[in-house]
Amino acid sequence: MLANHRWLSPILFLAFVVFVVCLGLSARANEKKERASKMLAYQDRASAGETPAYQDRASAGETPAYQARARAGETPAYRSDPKLADGLAAWEQIYSVLTSPRCINCHTATNYPQQGDDRHRHFANVVRGPAGRGVPALSCIGCHQEVNADSTGVPGGPDWHLAPLSMRWQDTNDRPLSSAVVCRAVTDKSKNENMDGRALLTHHEEAALVLWAWKPGRRPDGTERSVPPLTHAEFVNATRTWVEAGLPCPAGSPRLR
Repeated sequence: MLANHRWLSPILFLAFVVFVVCLGLSARANEKKERASKMLAYQDRASAGETPAYQDRASAGETPAYQARARAGETPAYRSDPKLADGLAAWEQIYSVLTSPRCINCHTATNYPQQGDDRHRHFANVVRGPAGRGVPALSCIGCHQEVNADSTGVPGGPDWHLAPLSMRWQDTNDRPLSSAVVCRAVTDKSKNENMDGRALLTHHEEAALVLWAWKPGRRPDGTERSVPPLTHAEFVNATRTWVEAGLPCPAGSPRLR
């Protein structure tokens, strides 16, 4: 009888351990079952064409800050102001022209111009110079005359020169700057030769070197140079729409009135 009592405690302890282990395994099994159930429900919604709410918000370009405003009943300005939306869309058209090779090759952030559709460095180690017009013996107008020289492939236009560094549209690694950054530069009167919206429209419509981009002449091999992605008329119309909308810039950058 005493021997039976001696074995009773270990047996009870072992039974308790087995009970705890079984309880833990049961809980884990229920957790896995719940996760599987949620996954099946998600797959059913996905197959029915539904998407998670966060994906809907992300695809709409919403940010956490916007979500907070949306919960408060607010909406982005461009959604409630068609004119602003049209202005932002027009700016993106303008940006596509400004960052095309015919424009951005002379709007560099370095001490040299670029050439060609691949935007390689200008041959002969031409440099910017103190006024953006080259240096003695290698001035811009020394080679670039008032008009294109199709016989040699050298482009030309009145007062050929680089844009000032304040109007750089690429970084020092020759990568185009973002749409928002270029927009801020273009609309900053301290950088753009004090041009307001009307002056910018006139510049895009009439400036000789702007017009040259659509009549860039022939390359040295005789083929026609490429032109910007919009016609000049489309570019001017986009500029007019943008100006009439108040010169809006993307990504919440400030506007110039």
